[in-house]
Amino acid sequence: MAGSSFSRNESSAGDAQIWQSLKRAIASSSGFQRWQSEQDAQTSQQMLDQQVRRYLRETLETLAY
Repeated sequence: MAGSSFSRNESSAGDAQIWQSLKRAIASSSGFQRWQSEQDAQTSQQMLDQQVRRYLRETLETLAY
């Protein structure tokens, strides 16, 4: 059992690293920067993590139509 929880923790750490890398790549993209400049002042106060999640959600919703 200890091995399975270690693998799970290892996987979570790997997922967190992937998310951090992906978040940085998205934040540096021209699409995200354009979207960010169009947002209101409240959005600019949000943390980058929240902005990237919102950007991805809105982008995916647009693509779904």
